[in-house]
Amino acid sequence: MAQINIRIDDDLKNRADELFSELGLNMSTAVNIFIRQTVRQGGIPFDITVKSDPFYSVTNQEYLMQVIEKYDLGKSTPIRKTITELEEMAND
Repeated sequence: MAQINIRIDDDLKNRADELFSELGLNMSTAVNIFIRQTVRQGGIPFDITVKSDPFYSVTNQEYLMQVIEKYDLGKSTPIRKTITELEEMAND
């Protein structure tokens, strides 16, 4: 069996290790999954782009953390909507 050695930022590796652990994987298994999917699909199994999802922007993440903190402190309450109300909102 072949072995691959790669260099990666320490923080990125630690974050990946934590995520993979939550998924029941280790780094080696996760990399093997990536490589197998790459070979099966004949290319990278996800879009590679310079565009970033605005959901993950620093501004939005800060806003979400503030909302979560307010909720945790009991300073806000969830908005409750029925499926019908949500569908109507989506159609507007």
